[in-house]
Amino acid sequence: MPARRLRPSERDQLDLFKAIPGELAARDSQDLMAYPFFSLSKTPRVKPIDFRMGAIAIRVEAVPEHGMATIWDADVLIWAASQIVEARDRGAAPSRLMAATPYEILTFVGRGTSARDYDRLKAGLDRLQSTTVATTIRQPSERRRHRFSWINEWKERADASGRPLGLELILPDWFYAGVMDDALVLTIDRTYFDLTGGLERWLYRLVRKHGGRQAGGWSFDVEHLHQKSGSLSPLKHFAYDLRAIVAAQTLPGYSLALERGARGQERLAFAPLPEDGFERAARRVAGLGRGDKL
Repeated sequence: MPARRLRPSERDQLDLFKAIPGELAARDSQDLMAYPFFSLSKTPRVKPIDFRMGAIAIRVEAVPEHGMATIWDADVLIWAASQIVEARDRGAAPSRLMAATPYEILTFVGRGTSARDYDRLKAGLDRLQSTTVATTIRQPSERRRHRFSWINEWKERADASGRPLGLELILPDWFYAGVMDDALVLTIDRTYFDLTGGLERWLYRLVRKHGGRQAGGWSFDVEHLHQKSGSLSPLKHFAYDLRAIVAAQTLPGYSLALERGARGQERLAFAPLPEDGFERAARRVAGLGRGDKL
């Protein structure tokens, strides 16, 4: 009997992209910045995120063994987006199959490089791989959904003697296509990685996405923000935590304020902080936007 032909694996069909060394600008996907895709808590979350707004529908599901991917785990996706955009801008060929060392990823996102940090990174990769997302975003019809995991697969690499060579991971089509579209990517402030709170991190990404360079700023109803966050915290507690962030003014590049709307509802207003003349001139010479890193 003829030998059975094996179907090529996804890995065999992709070219390997090795991470670009050195310090790169941090880039984020606007889709991930605008909608609830991640747990905002370090406590394991299994309850799904169900979000619908107009034609936009998102459902995020987790497994008990690993829990839902967190907003800290999403740092890996920011690293990946930054690598892909940098390669594209340099005229190189990026790929969904990426190779890097844990050290390269951890130092990019501002973390330590101890054995414990490596273990936490690998636990995060497990959550990214086991969390599933179904969404209508960038689909031709709201009846159609794209289902994927944040990482299709990942593995540790080693040479013939067992010496570690780093990691390989495969990104999903949905994420990769969004990052390859320049209109769907924004540069974020590197001090984002210093933000310690899950809500604080989520809020910065939302503010960066909607605030942009608009001098007049933007505002959201607090109840609407609560819905967009996907948080399990009750609205009352969510509003309390939001007020604490406003009081601390910790979001890089933006000022926050709480206001009362025409109907008496609480609203969060935010606007870019003014740049001084030196910073503005330096950015103009460097050809950078406000959110880009000097």
